[in-house]
Amino acid sequence: MADRIKLIVALLLVGGGIGVFYFYSELSTLYRVLGLLVIFGIAVAVGLTTEVGKKSWGFLQEARTEIRKVVWPTRKEASQTTLLIMISVIIVGILLWGLDSLLLWAVQLLTGQGS
Repeated sequence: MADRIKLIVALLLVGGGIGVFYFYSELSTLYRVLGLLVIFGIAVAVGLTTEVGKKSWGFLQEARTEIRKVVWPTRKEASQTTLLIMISVIIVGILLWGLDSLLLWAVQLLTGQGS
């Protein structure tokens, strides 16, 4: 029950922050955005104290650890793969254009519209 109250408080903070942002539209945008960021930070801090927030934070930490384990391609490998994909796209485009032209010719022949 306490977690639900905390999440409701966090949502109310976010909603109130957005409302205050638009209510004080005569103030500088910089001040309004800074205030909104502070309120969002407080809402996130409140949200992280809940069980859902703790689980979400743990998931993000695990995801960060997994990203560090990824073997990223070298610049040469990335360039070669990009070139291969571009060539493949061009070849498939030409084949589809040829098939489309063939079907257009066949339809024109069958309907008597070809000259």
